[in-house]
Amino acid sequence: MATTLVLVASATTAVAASPAQAAVACDVQYTANQWGTGQGGFTASITLKNTGDPLTSWSLGFDFPTTGQKYTPNGWGANWSQSGTRVTATNMPWNGNLATGASTNIGFNGTWTGTNPKPASFSVNGVTCGGGTGTAPTVSLTSPTAGQTYTAPATVAIAANAADADGTVAKVDFYQGTTLLGTDTSSPYGYSWTNVAAGSYSITARATDNAGLTTTSSPVGITVSPPTGPALVVSPTTLSVPEAGTASFGVSLSQAPTSNVTVSIARASGDTDLTVSGTATRTFTPANWNTAQNVAIAAANDTDTTSGSAVFRVSATGYTPVDVTVSEADDDVGGNNQYVQRFVELYNELHDPANGYFSPEGVPYHSIETFMVEAPDHGHETTSEAYSYYLWLEATYGQVTGDWTKFNNAWASMEKYIIPATADQPTNSFYNASKPATYAAEYNTINSYPSQIDSGVSVGTDPIAGELQSAYGTRDIYGMHWLLDVDNTYGFGRCGDGTTKPAYINTYQRGPEESVFETIPQPSCDTFAHGGTNGYLDLFIKDASYAKQWKYTNAPDADARAVQVAYWAQTWATAQGKQSQISATVAKAAKMGDYLRYSMYDKYFKQPGCTSPSCPAGTGKNASNYLLSWYYAWGGATDASAGWAWRIGSSHNHSGYQNPFAAWALSNVAALRPSSSTGAADWSTSLTRQLQFYTWLQSAEGAIAGGATNSWEGHYAAPPSGLPKFHGMTYDWQPVYHDPPSNQWFGFQAWTMERVAELYNVTGNADAKALLDKWVTWALANTTIGANGSYQIPSTLRWTGQPAGNFSATTGMPPANPGLHVTVVDHTQDVGVAGSYAKVLMYYAARANHTQARDTAKALLDGVWLNRDAKGVSVPETKTDYNRVDDAVYVPAGWSGEMPNGDAINSNSTFISIRSFYRNDPDWPRVQSFLNGTGPAPVFNYHRFWAQVDVAVALAEYGRLFP
Repeated sequence: MATTLVLVASATTAVAASPAQAAVACDVQYTANQWGTGQGGFTASITLKNTGDPLTSWSLGFDFPTTGQKYTPNGWGANWSQSGTRVTATNMPWNGNLATGASTNIGFNGTWTGTNPKPASFSVNGVTCGGGTGTAPTVSLTSPTAGQTYTAPATVAIAANAADADGTVAKVDFYQGTTLLGTDTSSPYGYSWTNVAAGSYSITARATDNAGLTTTSSPVGITVSPPTGPALVVSPTTLSVPEAGTASFGVSLSQAPTSNVTVSIARASGDTDLTVSGTATRTFTPANWNTAQNVAIAAANDTDTTSGSAVFRVSATGYTPVDVTVSEADDDVGGNNQYVQRFVELYNELHDPANGYFSPEGVPYHSIETFMVEAPDHGHETTSEAYSYYLWLEATYGQVTGDWTKFNNAWASMEKYIIPATADQPTNSFYNASKPATYAAEYNTINSYPSQIDSGVSVGTDPIAGELQSAYGTRDIYGMHWLLDVDNTYGFGRCGDGTTKPAYINTYQRGPEESVFETIPQPSCDTFAHGGTNGYLDLFIKDASYAKQWKYTNAPDADARAVQVAYWAQTWATAQGKQSQISATVAKAAKMGDYLRYSMYDKYFKQPGCTSPSCPAGTGKNASNYLLSWYYAWGGATDASAGWAWRIGSSHNHSGYQNPFAAWALSNVAALRPSSSTGAADWSTSLTRQLQFYTWLQSAEGAIAGGATNSWEGHYAAPPSGLPKFHGMTYDWQPVYHDPPSNQWFGFQAWTMERVAELYNVTGNADAKALLDKWVTWALANTTIGANGSYQIPSTLRWTGQPAGNFSATTGMPPANPGLHVTVVDHTQDVGVAGSYAKVLMYYAARANHTQARDTAKALLDGVWLNRDAKGVSVPETKTDYNRVDDAVYVPAGWSGEMPNGDAINSNSTFISIRSFYRNDPDWPRVQSFLNGTGPAPVFNYHRFWAQVDVAVALAEYGRLFP
């Protein structure tokens, strides 16, 4: 979770450059995002592509079609000016050189009255571009229509109109969510989507013109209802089979037949190494029609190194056939043993639509179950954490099968749904790196909010904004927002439209004592459409007036995990000779790591050692602690005429968020080196600093204590005397949040030490080994493996003492901590934590040749596998904390507003009163009975996406490391 409190204003300046003359051929894509009725503002984004000889400088010119269109003196990527209707943009020093085929992205903010048409033509250095408008193609869906319903198994006829004003349409791709269904290269453009299972789907068409410019249509939502007539029920319809192994899908009927029905299964096309195992028919009677019968598909053991695929057709007289697509996990690629086979089995379950791990758009839910209150406050939200695990699942699938399309698709889904696009962060052009943000204090107590904006507190400068813009040609931030309302359960929609899903939201905003049960959900783009008079802003900040605004919060551990996964994808694909298939995706991971450096900075860019709001502001990089803090955040006004945007880091550093393996990859692996001028060097420094941090926090027993802060109590208060400091930051055993204490969960130990173990496994780093030698010894001593295969691992930890003393050296490691201690309070069988813990042990064991660690990892994975159910792995959880579902939510006296569904927000609000939709959840009666005192604490078998993936990856990695 993330805790932020932010509001700022800033502006930009530009430096003129002189154009040079050259023979020019060019193409321009111009898109505008406008608002208002009759008049308003707009943000224009322009992609200039050089299709002629190389340029060393350029001057772009165009005319607004009306006199009511005005450039406001704020643009990016170029030096902008307007005279009459003529607009001119000249290159910046960093993007004047455009090789043949190269592009640069520039843009500006403007106002309009009457209408806001696109310019008719563009020129570069006096030469007209593209022979005309230089605009992207147009495309719209004509079939299906919004809200159309079908009956499963459905055939959906998809059709689109597409045109290109300055060229031709090369192709139209049809998508369901992020999944490519098919492509048509000639008009009329269409695709027949067959055997569509029951569910809700979002259909789009994407047109590409002859210049490579693309446009995606507005989505059309359809619903496929369960079959009303006789139909074959087949699940899943995609399957992976390990070579020399088998995997199964289920077949049943949708309704009782009047007589026996014989169902046949036969390979319709594809690899002959894939065959039906056993009898190729199944018989259903009026008595057993709805009991699924499994069909096993076998993959022959061959000597090739390719992963074949085939289509198997399930058919019966009087029924529409259903096709099952089967892929082979080749043993020469992925390692064929019991653990790889288990990975394949679990992978199939995660991708079985019947199990519900993904939304119709292809977004991974936090959990299958909806009644879920932990960090997300609803199971069908998702987090950047879940997306990073989605990448890990698909990278591992690539290692096992040699198929890297799914890894690329996962990154594309992440980029589409949880990395804010330019339209989601439209006023970055106003950001002023010399004044990144305006100060507002954090407080321990929730009733201290809203917090007063205070421009009198000094704020440091942002030293990386310029080099990021220079490296990537944009002021957009390339990082994930941490929380997404996948089904738009709250109803905020996109920027207050109430309908678009998934929707960016936030919850935590009011200091370390704000538990999930005390949060108030709010939209990330607050247009005052919901909430109170000022939307939700005046619940958190106090100011003279309030502007409609957008704001996003990044959870650095998730972005770092995405980089970590990209390293493994790069390594595995390279070993298969397929690195070119993922090179573009890996480059995006390097870019994400470049922006992740914002998490290295104090919240308001103040220098380390700050003990009062008047402490020195940072200049250059002296505000960086080179650790991964709890968050970074950015935002701005939705209205360009308001003219401000901001960026902040975080002052709080938690041991569980560090990722030295990502730091090593970003500073040492060529494919992952950031493009900025100092990015790789910063991550090299961070690698040493993180290992120092772990060592400074390592208890006498071996576990890693909480962390350190540069802002005691969130408002740079003077910390208690006697607390040791790490590079100026004060030791805090429970950094960030206190309800519950942030470092009492063993899961943070497993997550963070897994990254240390990967670093040691790949590089042999001696400091990483020293940390692991102690940590693994402690963890093994507190782990029990039962004779029946059961296991017990640490759960809740208690901390006493503190690090031995201050540490601020740039080289070497801190001394041991004989006075810092950890006690294991209780134990658990948590499957996700067990999977992550097993990975620590196996990476360590493989490098150190540690037999006990290897055997314990195996025993944990075997024990987890004993907890199999129809949808994955799960153990019962008694949720006594759900007695807090009716906790009061602090709302200042006199404040009133409404949630989108009409739930009142006022001083009488509770967690459940502003989430009344929970009362319709199928699990609500058990929770209500517990709250009423008439029933026991509810017991859930949760299927968290991250937990399933941690286990799946651990299984595959055990198979790879110990074949």
